[in-house]
Order: sequence, then C-alpha cells, then structure tokens
Amino acid sequence: MSERGHLVSIWFFIGALLAVYGVLILGAGIYNFFSPAEGVVLGRLHAGIWWGAILLLLGGFYTWRFFPGRP
Repeated sequence: MSERGHLVSIWFFIGALLAVYGVLILGAGIYNFFSPAEGVVLGRLHAGIWWGAILLLLGGFYTWRFFPGRP
C-alpha cells in the first residue's frame, strides 16, 4: 500500500552546500582583491579567489552528477 518515493543522494546536498560556500568565499575574495587589507602576509596570493572557485566547481560537479531523477 505504501509507495516508496525516490531517495535523494546525500552527495547532492553536499554539492549544493559546497557550491553555496564557494559563491560566498569567491565573493569575499573578489571584494578583498579590489580593497586589500593591510598587514596580510600572503595577501598577494588571493587564496579566497582560488578556494572559492575550487569549491564552486566541485560543488557544481557534485550537484550535476547526483541531481535527483538523473539516471
């Protein structure tokens, strides 16, 4: 009598969370690129931009790969 619904993979939610964090960190990195803080030792490496882009790409991949309803 009870129908079992389609289960959503936890990796979809992890991908979405990584993508959201990537957008936030990338936005903060871009902001710091145009208005750099004084006294940051390795500020010239722009770690926020790199990590934000990596998290956004990784989160986008996981979200696309484990999207619900995809075969």
